[in-house]
Amino acid sequence: MNHIYSEIDEVIKYIHNNIDGPLSLSHLADYARYSPYHFSRIFKQRTGLSPHHYVSSLKLQRAKDLLLNTELTIRDIGMEIGQQSLGTFTTRFTERVGISPSQFRKSPSHINKYLKSLKTHTNLSHQSIMAAHTNIVEGSIEAEIPFHGVILAGLFTKPIPAGLPQYGTILTSLGDFIFPHVRPGIYYLMVTAVTWEMKSNEILVPNQNLRAKASTPIIVNSKIKIPKQNITLREPRLDDPPILISLPLLMKNFLNRKH
Repeated sequence: MNHIYSEIDEVIKYIHNNIDGPLSLSHLADYARYSPYHFSRIFKQRTGLSPHHYVSSLKLQRAKDLLLNTELTIRDIGMEIGQQSLGTFTTRFTERVGISPSQFRKSPSHINKYLKSLKTHTNLSHQSIMAAHTNIVEGSIEAEIPFHGVILAGLFTKPIPAGLPQYGTILTSLGDFIFPHVRPGIYYLMVTAVTWEMKSNEILVPNQNLRAKASTPIIVNSKIKIPKQNITLREPRLDDPPILISLPLLMKNFLNRKH
């Protein structure tokens, strides 16, 4: 558990337990017994996200669960998470998950096909990258517990795996990864894993997946060499942001590039 501002733990638990209720900044700040300004500052320092961004992300994760496990209409699901407009809900969902709510609802039928194809994939070797380039983000991935499945790694522009990553890859075993020719900018390296035995709903609403993230943002600048990133997959923590991007979509995009 992260012990920086550990008092935020109780607020995060409160948010999870009351995700269907009012969770305004003033309400959460009162619960934490801080001023809204001070609460926002320490919440973001702890989680990487503003309280509003964190809550809205959890609500979209809730929408994913409702799409898979209920027969509610998409409009009703938008209403359930506080979106009065069907258009607004659909737009925000699509931006952060990568596909529309209706497409997401159909996703389970494709997962086994993607996993079967990935089982035949061999990890990309560093030797396949030609001359060294300064804009390379590379590293290695380990795991705290035994793991067999696929590992999805991505460089995101925000400290949450939402929306398509700027750069992404999939590994079928622990080991090295590399992103060549990365454009200058600031990126957040985030990694998650899917075991071969996982059920489709566990992949589509990934709450219990092993995961990891780089401890600091990665600054890509053509004038400096980027330190090697050493990542260790671990069990999810209370303060982890939800994984909003559709993992099957990332699998599909990866396989399409390879083919």
